[in-house]
Amino acid sequence: MEYGKYCDIADDFQHGKNFKCGSFVKIDKDVIVGDDVTIEDFVMLKSGVRVGDNAKIEEYAMILSGSQVGKGTKIGTYTKVGKGAVIGDNCQFTSFCEIRDNCKLGNNVGMGSRGTLSANTVVEDNVVMKYSFVVTDTPILSKGKEKKVGVLKKGSMFGANVTIMPGVNIGENAEIGACSQVRHDVPDNEIWYGSPAHFLKKRNQ
Repeated sequence: MEYGKYCDIADDFQHGKNFKCGSFVKIDKDVIVGDDVTIEDFVMLKSGVRVGDNAKIEEYAMILSGSQVGKGTKIGTYTKVGKGAVIGDNCQFTSFCEIRDNCKLGNNVGMGSRGTLSANTVVEDNVVMKYSFVVTDTPILSKGKEKKVGVLKKGSMFGANVTIMPGVNIGENAEIGACSQVRHDVPDNEIWYGSPAHFLKKRNQ
């Protein structure tokens, strides 16, 4: 067990073996982390957070109340995980990502820097999102309190600077090309690209 300097850690904090904690870390009450977890400098873990074995939380990351981070998952520098979010095992998030409240992510999910998932987004297993990927949630800007998000199904892949419009669902093993804006549901095993995105071809053709 290793602790850095100037940490503020609740008395009831629980951790497994080989826990490593950087400096200027704040950990609230009712937080539990597993074995071989690394928490780097200036990280904040709010109440009720759970972190699985072999996870790594990099500098300046913030994990809000009630969220779960799976085994072997890396939360990158300056990444924010919202309240009640669930992130599966062996996921990878680089710098400046935002996973908003109550998102549900499966296993082996990857996101490049500056990606954003709007609240309540569902991401299934083995999804890859390159940098500046965004799932939006406000169909009518003048009605900002009305939110709608879709599902990114397992095996789907997204190039850089892709925007998914509110309520749009992406099928299994679909591919979306870089710089696309997706306005309609994409079926399984199809490749779409463009702004607005349109069908290009079936995968493996």
